[in-house]
Amino acid sequence: MSKAQRQTPPGRRQPAIAITLGDPAGIGPEVVLKALADEEVRSLCRPLVVGDLRVLEAVKAFAGVDPPLQAVSRINEARFTLPAVEVLDLGNCDPPQVMLGHISPLAGRAAVEAVERATELALAGEVDAIVTAPLNKAAMQMAGYDYIGHTEILAELCHAPRVTTMLATGPLRVVHVTRHVPLAEVASLITQERVLETIRLTHEGMQAWGMQRPRIGVAALNPHGGESGLLGREEIEEIGPAVERARAEGVKAQGPIPADSIFFRTIRGEFDAVVAMYHDQGHIPIKTHGFEASVTVTLGLPIVRTSVDHGTAFDIAGQGVADPTSMKEAIKLAARLA
Repeated sequence: MSKAQRQTPPGRRQPAIAITLGDPAGIGPEVVLKALADEEVRSLCRPLVVGDLRVLEAVKAFAGVDPPLQAVSRINEARFTLPAVEVLDLGNCDPPQVMLGHISPLAGRAAVEAVERATELALAGEVDAIVTAPLNKAAMQMAGYDYIGHTEILAELCHAPRVTTMLATGPLRVVHVTRHVPLAEVASLITQERVLETIRLTHEGMQAWGMQRPRIGVAALNPHGGESGLLGREEIEEIGPAVERARAEGVKAQGPIPADSIFFRTIRGEFDAVVAMYHDQGHIPIKTHGFEASVTVTLGLPIVRTSVDHGTAFDIAGQGVADPTSMKEAIKLAARLA
C-alpha cells in the first residue's frame, strides 16, 4: 500500500489543490517545484500548478529537483501520478523576457493571472483549495493592477466584503486588526467596530476549521495593557468594549491582554488564536516561533486559500537556495482544511 493510500480515508479522494507560481522573477516557482518533489506533500493532495510551464522548466536548471512536467488544459486531464507535476499552462510568461530578481510588469501580470485562474477553478468547484506563491506589489502595479496583495485580489474575485488574513505556525495563529499602515496611524484605527469585526472573522474562521468554541485572546495595544489609562486609553474605550460585545454574541473571547504575555500563553495552549492590533505586534512572534514554517490563511472567503508567509526574495532568486518549508506547510494546511 502506498503512503498516499495509507493517509487517505477509505472512500475519500485526496483534495485537488491549485497552486499558483507567484511572481516568475522571484522564488515562487522554485519553492513550488521543490515542495511538489516532497513525497509527504504529494501523499496529501492532488496538486495542479497554475502558471507558465516554461517558467518551471527554466527553474529545473538550478532548483536541484527534476520532476517531469506535464501541461494540461483542464484539471480532468491531470493524472496526479508521482513524480510528474501537472501544470495548467497559461503560456503567459516567456522566461527570456524576465530577469530573475528584478521587477517586471510581465511577471506581475502573469502572477495575477495565475491567481485569477486558480480562483475561478475553486469557485467552480473544480479544485478544493488554492495555495499561492508570493506576489511582488511593485510588479503588479507596473502591470496596471491597483492591488496591495493577494487578500485584496481574492476579495474582489470572490465578491467577499469581509476578509482578513490569519498567520499560523504550529499552535500560534494570529489575525490583525490593522496591517499595512504606518505605525503612527495605528492608534486612530483601533476602534470598537474594527476590533469586534476582527474577532468575529477569527471566530468564524476557526469554526470553519471545525472548532466549535474557539478561544480567542485579544491583545492590548499599549504597554502593560495601558496601565488603567496611564499609558493609553484604547484598551478602556475601544478594545475592552469590543471584547465584551463579542462575548455577548457568544464568542469565547478574552482581553485586552498585554502583548508581552499573550503569545506565550497561546503557545502554551490557553488560546486557539490571537487578535493582534497591528502588523509587527503579530508578525514578530509568528516569525520568531516558526519563521520557515509559517503560513497565511485568508478568512472570510467562500474558498480555502493558504499561502507562504514570505515574499518574492528577489535577492536569492535563481540561486537554487530558496527554502520550500513554508510552501510545503501551506499545501499541507490547505489539504487539511479542504
